[in-house]
Amino acid sequence: MKPFDTILVADWSAGKRAGPTPRKDAIWLGVTRDGIDEEPLYCRSRQEAEQEIVKLISQEKAAGRRLLCTFDFPFGYPAGFARAVTGSDDPFALWDWFEARITDASDGTNNRYDIAETLNRLFAGTGPFWGKPHKDKWPDVPYRKAGIVYDQVAEKRACDLVSKASSSCFQLAFPPTVGGQVMMGLPTLNRLRRLSGVAVWPFEPHDEAPVVLAEIWPGVIEDAVKNALSVQGADAIRDRVQVKLLAAALARIPLAKLAAHMAEVPEAAREEAWILGAGLSPELNAAASGGAPPLRNDCFALPQGVHWTPVDEALALLRRRLTTVAGTEAVTLAQSAGRVAAQDIYAARANPPLPNTAVDGYGFAGARAEGLHRLPLVEGRAAAGDAPVEVPEGHAIRVLTGAALPQGVDTVILQEDIAQDAGHITFHGPLKQGANTRRAGEDVAAGDVIVQAGRVVTPADLALLSATGIAEIMVRKRLRVGVLSTGDELVEAGENAKAGQIYDANRPMLLALLAQLGHEAVDLGRAPDDRATLRKLLDEAATRVDAILTSGGASAGDEDHVSALLKKTNAMSLWRIAIKPGRPLALGLWSGVPVFGLPGNPVAAMVCTLVFARPALAQLAGAQWHMPQGFLVPAAFEKRKKAGRREYLRARMLDGQVEVFASEGSGRISGLSWAEGLVELDEAAQEIRKGDLVHYLPYGSFGL
Repeated sequence: MKPFDTILVADWSAGKRAGPTPRKDAIWLGVTRDGIDEEPLYCRSRQEAEQEIVKLISQEKAAGRRLLCTFDFPFGYPAGFARAVTGSDDPFALWDWFEARITDASDGTNNRYDIAETLNRLFAGTGPFWGKPHKDKWPDVPYRKAGIVYDQVAEKRACDLVSKASSSCFQLAFPPTVGGQVMMGLPTLNRLRRLSGVAVWPFEPHDEAPVVLAEIWPGVIEDAVKNALSVQGADAIRDRVQVKLLAAALARIPLAKLAAHMAEVPEAAREEAWILGAGLSPELNAAASGGAPPLRNDCFALPQGVHWTPVDEALALLRRRLTTVAGTEAVTLAQSAGRVAAQDIYAARANPPLPNTAVDGYGFAGARAEGLHRLPLVEGRAAAGDAPVEVPEGHAIRVLTGAALPQGVDTVILQEDIAQDAGHITFHGPLKQGANTRRAGEDVAAGDVIVQAGRVVTPADLALLSATGIAEIMVRKRLRVGVLSTGDELVEAGENAKAGQIYDANRPMLLALLAQLGHEAVDLGRAPDDRATLRKLLDEAATRVDAILTSGGASAGDEDHVSALLKKTNAMSLWRIAIKPGRPLALGLWSGVPVFGLPGNPVAAMVCTLVFARPALAQLAGAQWHMPQGFLVPAAFEKRKKAGRREYLRARMLDGQVEVFASEGSGRISGLSWAEGLVELDEAAQEIRKGDLVHYLPYGSFGL
């Protein structure tokens, strides 16, 4: 898709002509041209706004600049609506229908409520349109939504549900009045689309069109808008702030991400339309807040004069400089375990939703003092799932665990603590009011954040999400991580190895490790010691993956082609890290894709992956930065260590103590298989004796 040079964001209005003083709830046009944010334009009427947009389209086409025009109202209605009105599923037939019937005077007076009456008469029952300024006018348009059943058409479109937009295109009055904006906006869009070179996304091919019309929703940058308003103060006009920030965000989001988003719309969008940016809220918020592209060329640059980088400093640099590059998508709960939450998830309803009983027993109202109490029983019982009944004062009812408390019940006594005879229960007090009950929302209140953005969703989270009514969530797409081995000496296991050749141990190990960490592992094969071939492989990989792990060729020798090629991109840094095993770690960008050049030695490759690449990839994937949880345990070994480097020893637990592999040689691959974790020894000189406490990191703490 060709890039857009200019972005227009139009905040539309269905109201009457506005006054000369800029205010909210009018029409605002925000423009970003060639990366420069212009001051938003205040328009007093729809006619004035349309004239300004037509003029902008003409100017940009004449200048050879590609223009994206976005509007903050739905371009379509829920599936089936167009056919009910026009006899066709074609959304443009519906646009023609509205343009032919809507009248819009220069002072803003219009007939949208009359049109709503006409449309409501096409459907059985009440609605679907509702909301009006006068209760006694337009009798076929309900004043409020109560009583409307959306069984012929849905109340909201698929994209409204994905974006969690609160508004409906059938609501004409009482904010948000999106329904009125649609009626007064579609005739304008219909005239604009007839201009030369204009295409409407997602209804028409758009990749090469000089001008593209698209639907947006300012709610996708709500966080950035709130932050800006808090800085600008009470006098700031929200609509003005929104159009400026959203135009800037759309202009700054990476083209590849925007192009993929515009290409990957569901089938429902062909009739209902789609919100540009639905599912891209984190990226757009970051861009609207002045966020840079995901990674800069100098993101791996080390401070001046640094020769050996301590492990903690290297990790801090990665954490500070890496940003999320993974996109987002909506998935069902069944698909969400192990995925990274793309945004905070809020409870749709309380848990428990109603006060309920925590035990099997008998419920009644109020506390009971010491002494004997006798209460008559009402007929029936309250069990989980039953509709609550009413219990008269001074009576009791049989209740089962989990049942919603009937009206007139706030206290429950265990069935073991009562005697029953002749339709009564008898028990001894005292008993506190509220005993053996659960309050509504005592676990989670409606609107509480139940899963934070960046959290990897667990099976336990699924229970909480389900209990609070969440069926679908926005998650990060799995980070696609390519693994490339380098070196003429490598052959595949099972092939005939010539003298001097070895089997490739790194690639199978790293691919499996990445899969266990929740990423999409992509096998990029092996590269010979030939820079032209390596360049071609990296070029191809950059179109397929979000990050690349290479092993071998990451130092500064004659055959270290990975680091040599990365240097030519001016986006490479050779990190000499004070670590054993490891030390050389080549970090850079290739066509904007981060490359982690790991040591060729399998032991060093695995240690560097766990210590450095694992948290860095998690941050690229949108997950929270997570350091492994270690434990102080007695050593079952002795060791004298020099100062200067942090060391990681292959280790495992035995009878409450940690033992280390017999050899520290980084060529001893068997030690990786033998080990169940790593002993971490900091940079200081140490003399460890048996029984001394050492820091043990089980593989499980790395997510393996």
